[in-house]
Amino acid sequence: MKDYIDKFIRYLEIERGVSAHTVRAYKKDLQEFSEYAKTTPDKIDMIDVRGFIADQIKKGLNKITVSRRLSSLRSFFKFLYREGYIRSNPAKLVSNPKVARLLPKFLSVDDVFSLIEKPEGIGFIPARDRAILELLYSSGLRVAELVGLNIDDINIKESLTKVRGKGKKERIVPVGSKAIDALKSYMVERILLKSKDRALFLNRLRTRLTDRGVRRIVIKYARLLSIHGKIGPHTLRHSFASHLLQGGADLRVIQELLGHSSLSTTQKYTHLDITHLMDIYDRAHPLAKETE
Repeated sequence: MKDYIDKFIRYLEIERGVSAHTVRAYKKDLQEFSEYAKTTPDKIDMIDVRGFIADQIKKGLNKITVSRRLSSLRSFFKFLYREGYIRSNPAKLVSNPKVARLLPKFLSVDDVFSLIEKPEGIGFIPARDRAILELLYSSGLRVAELVGLNIDDINIKESLTKVRGKGKKERIVPVGSKAIDALKSYMVERILLKSKDRALFLNRLRTRLTDRGVRRIVIKYARLLSIHGKIGPHTLRHSFASHLLQGGADLRVIQELLGHSSLSTTQKYTHLDITHLMDIYDRAHPLAKETE
């Protein structure tokens, strides 16, 4: 099984160009299945896959994680089928465990502004962190897209950036004036490092910042502000989309900015916006609550 998993991982890295974080997730899921199945892919059938899913639930894993692992298996066996290693995809018709639909977490505008302004002081680190937080919220980037940016991808004059999304798909997205100002300040500090790396965002070793490094930065400032709940770079992306929708932006425009291949992926924000509107209604409308 290991050889087949290695072939699939190389395919993800080289042909699909997926992020290191995603590759790690796929590898972990497939290793778990390999330990359960203990046989070669050509001998695995739907019953084996269903047994694995049931075993994962029995072990206490939440259904979202189990669904992700099933998705990994579908992609893995689809690859093996296409390459001619197996005759059919045994995971194709296996149903996902039913999970409650969770709305993406997003911050209020005030909380976002407080978070962005939290990096204080002068020097490379504060300037870099402010630029990262500004750009995540200003352009709604995925963390992998942010760390993949090179200096040449930012057009300061036109307030635009070229982004390489999932599957190496490129798109051009606008960058807000505050983010541009933060990037200008950061570039002054970055030039002083005299690094030959073309990455836009660097770590203390003057090499490309990783997605894990960006997560640590966001979590660090969220904790300083005592923002509760699970906060990460994706929270700023959700906040970007939610605030645009609340401001009246067209859903297809948001889809284009986020780099979603399907409008159905973007439509989750309409449910989130309705929740926001109902909350305002309940707090503000005189007849929202019954009086005694």
